[in-house]
Amino acid sequence: MSITGDFLLHYTYFSSGFVFQYGFINTCLQSLVIEKFGEETWEKLKASAEVQDAFMTYTVYDDTITIKLIQEACKVLGVSMEAILKLFGEYFFKFCKMSGYDRMLRTLGGNLTEFIENLDALHSYLALSYQEMNAPSFRVERAADGKMLLHYYSDRSGLCHIVPGIIEAVGKDFFNLDVTMDILDMNKEVERTGKKEHVVFLIVQKARRKMRKAKPSRLQDSQDNQSDQEVLDLLCLQKAQFPLSRATTASHRDFLFLCPGHLVNTFEPIYPERLWIEEKTFCNAFPFHIVFDESLRIKQAGVTIQKYVPGLQTQKIRLDEYFSIIHPQVTFDIFSICKFINSQFVLKTRREMLPEAWKSQPTLKLRGQMIWMESTRCMMYLCSPKLRSLQELEEHKMYLSDIAPHDTTRDLILLNQQRLAEIELSNQLERKKEELRVLSQHLAIEKKKTETLLYAMLPEHVANQLKEGKKVAAGEFKTCTILFSDVVTFTNICAACEPIQIVNMLNSMYSKFDRLTSVHEVYKVETIGDAYMVVGGVPVPIGSHAQRVANFALGMRISAKEVMNPVTGEPIQIRVGIHTGPVLAGVVGDKMPRYCLFGDTVNTASRMESHGLPDKVHLSPTAYRALENQGFEIIERGEIEVKGKGKMTTYFLIQNLNATKDEIMGRPTTPLDHKGKQKREVLSLMSNAFSSNNLRYSCPLAGFVAGSVSLGDFLTNS
Repeated sequence: MSITGDFLLHYTYFSSGFVFQYGFINTCLQSLVIEKFGEETWEKLKASAEVQDAFMTYTVYDDTITIKLIQEACKVLGVSMEAILKLFGEYFFKFCKMSGYDRMLRTLGGNLTEFIENLDALHSYLALSYQEMNAPSFRVERAADGKMLLHYYSDRSGLCHIVPGIIEAVGKDFFNLDVTMDILDMNKEVERTGKKEHVVFLIVQKARRKMRKAKPSRLQDSQDNQSDQEVLDLLCLQKAQFPLSRATTASHRDFLFLCPGHLVNTFEPIYPERLWIEEKTFCNAFPFHIVFDESLRIKQAGVTIQKYVPGLQTQKIRLDEYFSIIHPQVTFDIFSICKFINSQFVLKTRREMLPEAWKSQPTLKLRGQMIWMESTRCMMYLCSPKLRSLQELEEHKMYLSDIAPHDTTRDLILLNQQRLAEIELSNQLERKKEELRVLSQHLAIEKKKTETLLYAMLPEHVANQLKEGKKVAAGEFKTCTILFSDVVTFTNICAACEPIQIVNMLNSMYSKFDRLTSVHEVYKVETIGDAYMVVGGVPVPIGSHAQRVANFALGMRISAKEVMNPVTGEPIQIRVGIHTGPVLAGVVGDKMPRYCLFGDTVNTASRMESHGLPDKVHLSPTAYRALENQGFEIIERGEIEVKGKGKMTTYFLIQNLNATKDEIMGRPTTPLDHKGKQKREVLSLMSNAFSSNNLRYSCPLAGFVAGSVSLGDFLTNS
């Protein structure tokens, strides 16, 4: 969008403070909250107000969204509505300045009064491009004591406190004034302007202290002013003493314009003794104008307006018979018109007064200013057709030639046509941007799902290397702990059940095991049928790999009791085997690549599982040494014949003496469990007092640990 068009939209919000239909105002409110109170506060505010994530600049939204945001801001921040609105007004002016529009804003008026008086005119112009705009109306009234009264009219109740925030910021920045505004009166509108609320502000202006200028500059200004005054005094004296010729007057005029200083501040216009223009020429030069008296009787009209409103050629007709006032919405009488004479007036033709053939066409709207002529006691309405685009020009069956060449309405129609196209293009871009943002969010969600699935199949760092197209080299791990498990009598269960029952049983069991891998931070290598394989210390080496796998195995045994055998209805039984040793790990295959482990350690761990007993955790000698003195209760199984390995002395893992059942399962602990843990810690300390070699055979504590001796018997025997 062009800078001018973009500025118009920004200023639409700035000048009124209440044009809440467009998304830009909500975006600005979001920026204010984030800058002043932080991102977290905005997210909390947005959730409380139940509003969407983003607002599009040129999209029209319901007023209730903004009102709800402001109300929730008051609750969340604990401040009054008045404070929030005033802060918003100040911030919006700052935002417009930061956007580079301060130079355009300064052109509205040379002082604060002129600035405010031109707001309605600006709104009228902006309405050409932004039809949904519902701006307030302003009227300045100078009090007898020199103070200024600002009358504010709006369709939105309770939002008048934005006005002081904006006006005070404008006065301070543009006109170097300290402005204070107090509400004198607030009531429902009684002047029939069509607005719901009428607020009267008392504006007090006080010049701010200026910085001292350098002495040479102040001296030069004083000299310039003195020089100007001396020249004027000299010319006045000469004019009084000597009659001047036309040539002399011209030369003095040239001298006045060429001499240095500030003579422009002393300018006074010169008016002719008579009007040097004939009536016909005036009506052609200003084809859209109407002169009417105090009773609204039309005295004269421009030639083109007579063409499109033929009734104006009738003698002694009243203006209100053919037109109604659209803006400002005041009573159609001379008193109300004079009261709002600084506003731009928009009149619309009455359809019922048009010729029958024209009633299907859009009604003509005129936009212009009212000028009171005291000598004739008449009002002149100098106007132009209010048209937004070439399409509207065609719909009214008008041509650019109907508009006077000096009338900038010609240029406005053409420029606005281009701006409307730019706005539509900007709307399309914003819609596409919003669609892309939503798609990006959905893509991020889907990507996260994909990564979660990928990381479930491969270690994270391996998966990341494969995503980047890198070759994953095989790695050797000097020590790790591998676990295998299977279901006891799984073949018999399969023969007696339907396949779906087997699938449901395995899914229930593996889901519980998978959760435990996250609890104890071990890596699940694969599952084949009823076999489940995990490893600790791979792919990320860690010193506590044996303890992690041991705790995982104890959790497996507990979880298996929660899975029912579909044949017997009893809990299933599993065998678990654990071995510690070196392995080689790497990714194999291109389709469905798997992270596999290789080496004799894998075979030995598998033998520990196949030679184990139901509901037991079978340990190899190296696994036993890794867990020795680590707080685990372990008993020796004895020497057994292992296929492919010969005779081996193996062990059974009974329990973790320092962890509760809930801790093993990764559940929240209860106070009762905490006491049980303390009891086990005491027993562990007592057991350490005995020789570890004789613990299993000669000490009564061995029987208590195994569950065959009660605590009372144990204490008595001890």
